[in-house]
Amino acid sequence: MNVEKGFVDVPVEAGLDLAAEIRKLKEEKNAAILAHYYTVGEIQDLADFVGDSLALARIAETLDNDIIVMCGVHFMGETVKVLCPQKKVLVPDLNAGCSLADSCPAEEFSKFVEAHPGHTVVSYVNTSAAVKAHTDIVVTSGNAMKVVSSLPEDEKIIFGPDRNLGNYINSQTGREMLLWDGACHVHEQFSLEKILELKEQHPAAKVLVHPECPAPVRLVADKIGSTAVLLEYAVNDDATEFIVATESGILHEMRRRCPGKTFIPAPPNDSTCACNDCSFMKLNTLEKLYNTLRYEQPEVTVDESIIDAARRPITRMLELS
Repeated sequence: MNVEKGFVDVPVEAGLDLAAEIRKLKEEKNAAILAHYYTVGEIQDLADFVGDSLALARIAETLDNDIIVMCGVHFMGETVKVLCPQKKVLVPDLNAGCSLADSCPAEEFSKFVEAHPGHTVVSYVNTSAAVKAHTDIVVTSGNAMKVVSSLPEDEKIIFGPDRNLGNYINSQTGREMLLWDGACHVHEQFSLEKILELKEQHPAAKVLVHPECPAPVRLVADKIGSTAVLLEYAVNDDATEFIVATESGILHEMRRRCPGKTFIPAPPNDSTCACNDCSFMKLNTLEKLYNTLRYEQPEVTVDESIIDAARRPITRMLELS
């Protein structure tokens, strides 16, 4: 068995019913499979729970399973480990990073915090465990506005790493948070021009936009919110067509829950693409998931001192939200 490449590099037998074998291994090993909304549909269909990153980690806390397989990106596996240090946490591919988390190296962020004393540090959940350890409060895209608004108006705040989400909160609250200059490469690439072209073709369609998108894209939104918020809006709204400006994996769950509605992926600036995919999320495959369960590798580990420090800002968030 070779995991030097970041995943179990063992050929899978041709013709194997991977879905059936994954279900079998899951039961044999008392494992639970968690999948983020941005993974491919066939993995979402096999998962015990599908959702946003922190919601999945909190679900993991409540489970009796010995093994948790986090199908998403690496920081999500770390977050599960922070909240469930006694469980074995696996990911199908350690190479599944995150451009947003990677835009905020822990050492550089620590220096930034030290250079601005007297600030409360608010970090988006899309960060490494090491960055969370330098944070006072962790937030999600769904509760960031509420958490920041709960703090005194004159409180000095550092917000990282997503500048677009931070700018959105500043614009809505009148705050002047000091922003770390990071961004998600997927949400940065949405084309306002192409969204407007889609709107001309589908005038009745409502535009759903993730707050990690730049301000010009947010301006044309009918609804701005986290992946889970956009999903619930699509389920409950009377519209039958939606243009969706977030990673295209969410369309699988939207279509599953709203079979009578049409969901159109907003395209990126690259004119050759009709949708906007996270290449890291798509590193999660059925073959890798099968081998991960079979060999119980690769495993996510987090230093115990970081686990304790990273859990505190999450607990603080739960108290405020």
